[in-house]
Amino acid sequence: MKMAEEIRAEMVANVWKVVATAGDTVSEGDTLVILESMKMEIPVVSEADGVVQQLAVNEGDVVQDGDLIAVIG
Repeated sequence: MKMAEEIRAEMVANVWKVVATAGDTVSEGDTLVILESMKMEIPVVSEADGVVQQLAVNEGDVVQDGDLIAVIG
């Protein structure tokens, strides 16, 4: 059984759009969430193939550096 992959924010940003939902099957490189910071859109992508086990953010949330965004299992 492989470890769950935690996707975390790398900066302070607003959650502009949530693309994936819990239960979705994703591939490495698939966009999960789009963050907005300083008028730039920053896609947050899956770092592994798997299933989205948890999506920890909603559109409109503000994330801090290190905050959990999603868990891929």
